[in-house]
Amino acid sequence: MRSLELAIAWRYLRSRRGSRLLSFISVIAIGGIVVGVSALVVIIGVMNGLQTDLRDKILVGSPDVRVLTYGDELRVPGWRKALATVAQQPGVVAVAPFVSTQALVRGTSSYQEGASIGGIEPSGTRSLDVTTIRAHAIMGDFRFETKDGKHRGAVVGKLLANRMGAFPGTKLTLLSAANLQPNAVTGGFVPAYYEVEVTGVFETGMYEYDNQYIYLDLAIAQQIAGLDTAVTGLEVRTANREAATAVGDTIAAVLGFPYHTVTWREQNSALFSALRLEKLGMSVILSLIIMVAAFNVVSTLTMVVRDKTREIGILKTMGLPSLSVRRIFLVQGLVIGMVGTGLGLLIGVVTSVVIDRYRLISLDPTIYFIDHLPVHLQLFDTALIGVLGVAVAGLATLYPAVQASRLYPIEAIRSE
Repeated sequence: MRSLELAIAWRYLRSRRGSRLLSFISVIAIGGIVVGVSALVVIIGVMNGLQTDLRDKILVGSPDVRVLTYGDELRVPGWRKALATVAQQPGVVAVAPFVSTQALVRGTSSYQEGASIGGIEPSGTRSLDVTTIRAHAIMGDFRFETKDGKHRGAVVGKLLANRMGAFPGTKLTLLSAANLQPNAVTGGFVPAYYEVEVTGVFETGMYEYDNQYIYLDLAIAQQIAGLDTAVTGLEVRTANREAATAVGDTIAAVLGFPYHTVTWREQNSALFSALRLEKLGMSVILSLIIMVAAFNVVSTLTMVVRDKTREIGILKTMGLPSLSVRRIFLVQGLVIGMVGTGLGLLIGVVTSVVIDRYRLISLDPTIYFIDHLPVHLQLFDTALIGVLGVAVAGLATLYPAVQASRLYPIEAIRSE
């Protein structure tokens, strides 16, 4: 690439009147790429943010792997032996028992509603590292210690606590259908009542958890669920979340029937599959914007070739080779592509950071599980978009560059 070719390419990009500003058609071509690249950066960031934020919020109280048994009873009677076996498997960082059940909850008033009951071991035990739910306590803690010295405490989701008036020190009554006892007089069944004391409130930002979850000490949850000394299953945290499937398969193979494992992907497979499909669809659609911008580059350079036909003929008559002519228009296209892509990346990144940091777009958490639109930029995706923008603009220059290099000097001069 010689300085003469660069000087001519830069001259063709500038206005005819000698201004150092780019010509109007060059600005239009650059603007098309800017719009396409910036839109693609923001949308891909939004899709990554939704997937990452939802995954993190879902996994606040959900482990990487759950170890369960087949059957309708959902109980693991010999869980201590299974726990010891699972803890020895490669890739397992922590493992702990859990209980999952349902109950009606009633506060100091007559109002009552259904709630999801989670039984876990108190803070300071091995279960601390399995999930991050304990880190989201905004009042009290997850030790479940009550004033009478027993572990009959309850940690309630913020939204549920607001509705029930359940704050540390208040009482909650849980009605369980697990241990229904027949009434000798009426012949009906009487549910079991359990009174617990609120010792904490948690907030995860995930509507499902904050709106209907109550965490209890494992022993109390076993009573409410009617499991005696059994548990619902085991929670497992892996060294690498992406390796959860492989670790789960290993655990299932070692434990054998009737045990089986469910990974975090399988628990929410429909949601994450929909997000991946949506990300792919949006990428394809927004890539079409860059393709439209590429056609704009083609038309722009074709117009330049048409406008500069006589000048190209004179240059070739003076000895400028066809290869240099092609290089001149390739430089024009690459400059348009790089400037447009660079500005698009800058605008897209700044817009994404502003939207995410200041939470400019609010969402209804009852529908979307999250209260704002998250944006998470990944270096690989951003770099790929940048390469795509420059590559498309570069390819768009090939046709007009070849056409310009094929002009015969005499015919080019006679064209005007």
